Amino acid sequence: MVTRVELNPLRVEATFPDGTAWTAMLNGTANPRLAEDLAHAIVQLVHPLGTVTSRIGVVQYASTARRMVAELAEAGFSGGVEDLRKAQMLEYWLSVTAIRVERSRMLLKGCGERVDADLRAYVAGKPVKQSRRKGPLQPYSETEWRGLESKLRAKAVQIMSDHREALALVRLGPNPAELGRNRQNFAWLLHEHGPLKVADAARTMGLTDDYFRDGIGGQFIAVRGALFPASDENYLMRTLFGVYCGVVPDGIRDLGLDDFTWAGDRTLLMEYIKRRRGPEAVTLPVRAVRLMERWLELSAPLRRFAPPDMADDVWIFMNNEFRPEQSTERLAVVSPLRLQKTGANARRRLTAALDLRADSGEPLQLHASRIRTTYHNVLARRGWTGRTAIDPNHTREVEGSHYVSTTTPAQQDAVETIIEDAQADVLRRARPPIMLDDDQAAEWAARRPEEMARLGLDEGAMAELLSGEMDVFTAACANQLAGLHGPAGQPCPARPWVCLLCPLAVFAPRHAANLLRLKAYFARQSRQMTVYHFLAVFGPYADRLDHEVLPRFDARLLEAAAGEVADTDSELPLRPEETSL
Repeated sequence: MVTRVELNPLRVEATFPDGTAWTAMLNGTANPRLAEDLAHAIVQLVHPLGTVTSRIGVVQYASTARRMVAELAEAGFSGGVEDLRKAQMLEYWLSVTAIRVERSRMLLKGCGERVDADLRAYVAGKPVKQSRRKGPLQPYSETEWRGLESKLRAKAVQIMSDHREALALVRLGPNPAELGRNRQNFAWLLHEHGPLKVADAARTMGLTDDYFRDGIGGQFIAVRGALFPASDENYLMRTLFGVYCGVVPDGIRDLGLDDFTWAGDRTLLMEYIKRRRGPEAVTLPVRAVRLMERWLELSAPLRRFAPPDMADDVWIFMNNEFRPEQSTERLAVVSPLRLQKTGANARRRLTAALDLRADSGEPLQLHASRIRTTYHNVLARRGWTGRTAIDPNHTREVEGSHYVSTTTPAQQDAVETIIEDAQADVLRRARPPIMLDDDQAAEWAARRPEEMARLGLDEGAMAELLSGEMDVFTAACANQLAGLHGPAGQPCPARPWVCLLCPLAVFAPRHAANLLRLKAYFARQSRQMTVYHFLAVFGPYADRLDHEVLPRFDARLLEAAAGEVADTDSELPLRPEETSL
């Protein structure tokens, strides 16, 4: 099933990769013609034709379309999208926020060639307004993170303790003492009949509302809260779950029991769908597994009274604010997915209840993305390398701009310099090695004047190079003060094998013995190092020596030079830490 536009009433029926669907209503606008054009544009933006893969994306574009139609109609525009002109849209864009500018531009892009050519140039170009670019998302400090985790864990322990105490009262059965107005009776009544309201509990027992006078109603509500988790307990447990496994509360709110798979006694695999990425899977850490077991224990009594279509939702809770017409005796059993709540109220209440404080002393704001970022940052400090990305819900492009972006012009220049140096180094290494003897030198200089200029050689310098005056251990160096591997103007500090990839190195027959000594050194190192370590340290140099340098020497020359090689470290200028065992 694909996203499509339906008329009478005008609407966009969107279907998403995870199988869910949603309908955006665009009827009843002041300009039905433009509204229909923008409805077709929304279709072009939704998967599989576009990049929008979630309900919230369609909601945002539908809202932008309705407001765009209304505000253009108020300005006197009554035509279709092909009648829009540059002046009208520029006036509109200057009157709205940057995010609405961006979304309206995307809608016009979805209209394609129907948009006026002059307007298309503005749509494809730089926005009239741009949102202020947010800086990299900073993790919580170590003190903030420890405080957040400890307070969440302490509160979760208290919730579980109160719940188990209520279940213990249930197992004791009814207690007629104090006219039945005691916690034991309340626990038994609620366990048998569900999360009753105070008035409905009295009617269930055939009594009047006066039964719960003198503060007894508050006691009843306290027992009900201990037995059945409400929205605040639900959000707290989801937040602590995110602290333990790095998956934010909004990423797991629509989980079902069948999204968890046990692989052994203590290993639990969780599969979930992240709206921006699609299916994800993660093996939960031990602490997250234990917390999930505690949550299933906590929600088990409430699950008995959940509607059939919700019984398998993991994060169900008792909602005091929801009043469905079909349920008057008990409070509704809902889940974050069905209720479509953002959790903003629960988040504020949780922050206040735990008295969370930032390092500055101000109230610490709970932020789902910061929790995820801090979790991965903590793992990285421990040497964890299980992920190549900080945030598994972002593409590599977003990852780079969001987490490792530069923040000042000086940092930007430094990063660009590093990139340029790295690219130049790659190009230098790709050049073939220069190998000359006395007979070849004159011919090479005449044939390759650009190489002579690159090396900075003239006739006198070429003579010095060929005579051996500019020799280092591995080759003849065209300019030891060039600063390719160290400070410019000072002698090159590079190790002997680095010359194999240096563009200033010129190899001559007299260097054959030292090159063979270097080959023997590589062989000794390969026997005492792991393959991965050897390839990382010496791999490129050994490959250049074996495949590009030595094969170009005469075989008889190499055979004669091999007799001079003793295969010991004393033949090379090595540092103590570079010697073979």
